[in-house]
Amino acid sequence: MLREHFEVMNIAIIGYGSLIWDLDNLEPHVAGPWQRGAGPCLPVEFSRISPKRKRALVLVVDETTQTPSPTSVIASARRHIDDAVADLARREHCKPERLGVAAARGGHSLSRFPRALAAVETWLAASSYDAAIWTEHESNFETITARSFSPTSGDAYLQTLVGDSLAEAWSYLESAPAETDTPLRRHMRAQDWWRALAFSARDEEATGHAAEPA
Repeated sequence: MLREHFEVMNIAIIGYGSLIWDLDNLEPHVAGPWQRGAGPCLPVEFSRISPKRKRALVLVVDETTQTPSPTSVIASARRHIDDAVADLARREHCKPERLGVAAARGGHSLSRFPRALAAVETWLAASSYDAAIWTEHESNFETITARSFSPTSGDAYLQTLVGDSLAEAWSYLESAPAETDTPLRRHMRAQDWWRALAFSARDEEATGHAAEPA
């Protein structure tokens, strides 16, 4: 797909959600540990309703948010962008077209989100990497709920969840990287009903703070 546009290179994988605590089948294809908080600041928010996660709200690139969050970076073990894209697409169970790609020094870049792409390109120019890739699932909150996403509407949606769905939603939001400090996350942590929830703690070392299993 893209190999013709790129030489052998050092490729960064940018993470902001569950990829950081669960590399899954991507693990054999990365080199070294995550560099937490060392990636570009991207407009991400918990604004996608995920069937895979029992209708929990999960993190996606969402350019309606005005508060970008720091992301994390891990090096791909691959040296060709096609291979790195294929690895991440398999981990995310998505088509390669659902990934963003940026290249340094005027190379070929692909993204559906102009603000995110601009942030990655600026960060990439100052980094030691030749290219970067990241996941670009999009918000479906308004499509499913018929309400625009905001911290208030996200809170109202979360209050409709019960049982395993609520546990999964709490787990995902609390397990997300500490640096992913979005408006919804700040709002929920100020809500008495949310703070009163208690589920089993996830390994603190994996997430950077006390959190729960997904």
